[in-house]
Amino acid sequence: MNVLLTVVLAVQMLTALGMIGLILIQHGKGADMGAAFGSGSSGSLFGASGSANFLSRTTAVLAAVFFACTLALAYFGNLRAPESGSVLDRAGAPATAPAPAASGAAQIPGTAAPAPATSTVPAPAAPAASGAGLIPVK
Repeated sequence: MNVLLTVVLAVQMLTALGMIGLILIQHGKGADMGAAFGSGSSGSLFGASGSANFLSRTTAVLAAVFFACTLALAYFGNLRAPESGSVLDRAGAPATAPAPAASGAAQIPGTAAPAPATSTVPAPAAPAASGAGLIPVK
């Protein structure tokens, strides 16, 4: 699955670069007006009118490939197992406290670790199970 995502992403980036290049090469609609005054658009690579058809069709094909790759990336990006419950329920879940780090002497082999010090500070109250309990009531 990961290889497929990489291939689709690479194809999408190449089509995007190809579209950028083709769009910059194309002439605008008003470019033919300058040919009447001698700007020389008839000496182009594909002829006077052939370039518009070839370049516009190639751009349309690249745009369709880009659109298909975008849809594929959006589909594969949303393939997750559905989670039950609301976001507020998951946000209110109490976090587990990390274990205290061992002191430098406890990490040396063959030495006895000192007994952990007990704290007299009470643990903080657990947060509400839902965010609805945090909304003030008049």
